[in-house]
Amino acid sequence: MTQKTLESAPEHIKLAVDLIMLLEQNEVPAEQVLAALEIVQADFTNKLDSEVS
Repeated sequence: MTQKTLESAPEHIKLAVDLIMLLEQNEVPAEQVLAALEIVQADFTNKLDSEVS
């Protein structure tokens, strides 16, 4: 993805790229990233459900 493409990308894509770069720069093992993302997804799913209710 080029810089120009990234600049015009949707916000969730920009966030994903930033998170990937942060995790890769800190050399976080893939297994730990995936385990952490499951927790993050569950947390934000609960927050979204609470907002809808």
